[in-house]
Amino acid sequence: MTGLEISEIVQISERAGALKKAGRDVVSLATGEPDFPTPPHVIEAAHRAALNGQTRYPPTLGTADLRAAVAADAGATPAEVIISTGAKQVIANAMLATLDAGDEVVMPAPYWTSYSDIVAMAGGVAKVIPCGMADGFKLTPDRLEAALTPATRWVMLNAPSNPSGAVYSAEEIAALADVLRRHPQVMILADEIYEHLSFVPFTRFADAAPDLKPRLLTVNGASKAWSMTGWRIGWGIGPAALVQAMGAVQGQVTSGACSIAQAAAVAALAGDKALIEERRTALRARRDRVVAGLNAVPGVVCPSPDGAFYVFPDITGAMAAKGFATDAALCEWLLETAGVAIVPGRAFGLPGHARLSFAYADAELDAGVLRIAAALGA
Repeated sequence: MTGLEISEIVQISERAGALKKAGRDVVSLATGEPDFPTPPHVIEAAHRAALNGQTRYPPTLGTADLRAAVAADAGATPAEVIISTGAKQVIANAMLATLDAGDEVVMPAPYWTSYSDIVAMAGGVAKVIPCGMADGFKLTPDRLEAALTPATRWVMLNAPSNPSGAVYSAEEIAALADVLRRHPQVMILADEIYEHLSFVPFTRFADAAPDLKPRLLTVNGASKAWSMTGWRIGWGIGPAALVQAMGAVQGQVTSGACSIAQAAAVAALAGDKALIEERRTALRARRDRVVAGLNAVPGVVCPSPDGAFYVFPDITGAMAAKGFATDAALCEWLLETAGVAIVPGRAFGLPGHARLSFAYADAELDAGVLRIAAALGA
């Protein structure tokens, strides 16, 4: 298959790592990975599972304990749950299980960079709807209606959003649902992996439009809220028939996700949520620190995100001031000359912006923002 590459986020992160290894002083704000440790009770649960012999092949759709825990949290049944090796695999399973060549998948931009590549890998066509800063980086009902055709198979929504941090209110979800009810052939993928890292009240799509559950796949996982990126556990909640089809794909690719990591995820879901609230409070403070710093930089306009741990400023003014035709060129220049790694908006389908992660310690954030400010003339 041609046209597929390693994501630009990974390429930039690896480039930053290579520069550091070569002795360069580089601050990387490119990766979406919380710097908090995995909670101790989660690690202890994994240890117990290993000692107790939970080291055999797990069921393809996930262990009974984790499927039950996810189902209970979502108000679903275990038959409506699949456990995968990360949320990315849930999405890939769904697209590979359902798309025929030429099927359209509607996605508002900015979107998480892997969405379009996964759709292409499955033979589908990404139908991108630009949703800029003036729209709060959110899809509106009229634009959704205009984008849907008889060839539309899925609509992908991500909230809190990577990269913009946008969060849809219950009313905004209801308005989108009104459109989708008129198009019964369209499935909905709601990627809610940052659900617990919302700084405003969060409404699950399933709760705002429960009648659409037969057409809804909710994607979530342990990586972000519990700092378990390396444990590789994500899950999907959807119609049982879709879950079975996704399981058939997974069974031919990876089989079941790591048994020990699944035991750890059970403990994460069962644990005290106070730790998540503490971390969300810390992330909110980091957000405010970064937003204030970037808005003091000439040519940068940085709205405050409502969730996740990214900012997605408009950098077109800085591009013009420095004579760069593309956001990618400016970001590459910042890495090479200022020693700070950020990701251009083109990676997320919305050029003219850049993504910075604030899932880093204050010292790193301050250093990164100061380098950007110095390079751009603040």
